[in-house]
Amino acid sequence: MKSLKNAFDLYINSSIHVAFAVTAFALISILQHDLPINRDLLLFIFFGAITGYNFVKYSGIAQLHHLSLTKNLRLIQVFSLLCFFALLYFTLQLSLRTMVAAGILGLLTMFYAVPVMGKNRNLRSLSGMKIFIIGLVWAGTTVIIPSVEAKNILGIHLLVDFLQRLMLVIILTLPFEIRDLKFDEPRLGTIPQILGVRKTKVLGTVLLGLIFFIELFQGSFGTAGFLSLSLIIIIAGAMVWMATTNQNKYYSSFWVEAIPVLYLYIFLIFKHYLEHTFL
Repeated sequence: MKSLKNAFDLYINSSIHVAFAVTAFALISILQHDLPINRDLLLFIFFGAITGYNFVKYSGIAQLHHLSLTKNLRLIQVFSLLCFFALLYFTLQLSLRTMVAAGILGLLTMFYAVPVMGKNRNLRSLSGMKIFIIGLVWAGTTVIIPSVEAKNILGIHLLVDFLQRLMLVIILTLPFEIRDLKFDEPRLGTIPQILGVRKTKVLGTVLLGLIFFIELFQGSFGTAGFLSLSLIIIIAGAMVWMATTNQNKYYSSFWVEAIPVLYLYIFLIFKHYLEHTFL
């Protein structure tokens, strides 16, 4: 049992779980916009998520209390290096325009961890910026990058999807910020630090409502995208309201982080059902 728990912790701490979440979001965007499924792109996003997250977590700069360096650190470092080499390989399989777009997001991730504004000051240290940087990188990677690689025109629908994805990622980050409230430095200016826990949950609910109404105005009723998003909004709202500062160790790092994968699964179920029902 102890070995299984250690393996599970390694799965979480090595960012494999979050990489599945990012890749699931990207695949949803691809399917919703009828873009070709590009295996190299999905693997690029998967290994990029592992490389980026592990760089931020274990660079020695982020100083995240809940990811204290364990005996598995050396294994995670070796694993991250292998993922970085895989990332380089799959980067070379993509178009130049995708490399440029991904490079911009990569720089944003690097500046999030590396002190570029003087001693020990990075983008994460800017008051109130942490959650928005995370949202921008996730939304850019999972909505814009697939479209750029497929040469899809960046129209209004794509920009709306980007905005919805940005808000959804911010909402899913709230349970993490609530968990970290008693550990984060006051200068970070996280949403729970500014608003308090209850008002943070209210804000998350308002954003979820905004996502839903935006989807309504797109006139996509009865589609797999609308039905799956509506269900995920309910689930995400419940997870935000159940979040506490003393939450279970895996509440955010596993269950909340698994919502994008659940979203993809629900989307595929609705898509399969609707296609076979109206044939």
